[in-house]
Amino acid sequence: MRFVPILLAALLVFSTSARAEAPEFYDFDTQVEEQRFRSLIAELRCPKCQNQNIADSNAPISKDMRDQVYLMMQAGATDEEIVGALVDRFGEFVKYKPPVDRRTIVLWAFPAIAVFGGVLIVAGVVLRSRRRDSAAPTLSPDEKARVNRILADEDR
Repeated sequence: MRFVPILLAALLVFSTSARAEAPEFYDFDTQVEEQRFRSLIAELRCPKCQNQNIADSNAPISKDMRDQVYLMMQAGATDEEIVGALVDRFGEFVKYKPPVDRRTIVLWAFPAIAVFGGVLIVAGVVLRSRRRDSAAPTLSPDEKARVNRILADEDR
């Protein structure tokens, strides 16, 4: 009789911890639906983790987003509607590949601008060094003779 409360307490503790680590399972009718779900959750970013998609994140917000994607898929929503609903709720940040528009043009153009700027800098440095080399003063015949005499005196 003494062990019954201890046994019940132990069962309560172990049952809640086992439930907390239970993996998520989503039931799909076809393999195509499951692949569509995996694709959608792989292209959406976790708002909390910032560098993980919701497929890989363990954050509670990511689980909520995965659940939302699953429920909207079951309701018959298209991929664009699902992504649109999550963008409306969390902002453009949740998309790994934001669309090219006037707000994101600098984001998309920056790599090309950086490469072009780097090429211009390298070209400028090379041209400047070539000009400096070609503009080096040459010695007159009198100066060359003087240098040769000095070098000849040092060899002795």
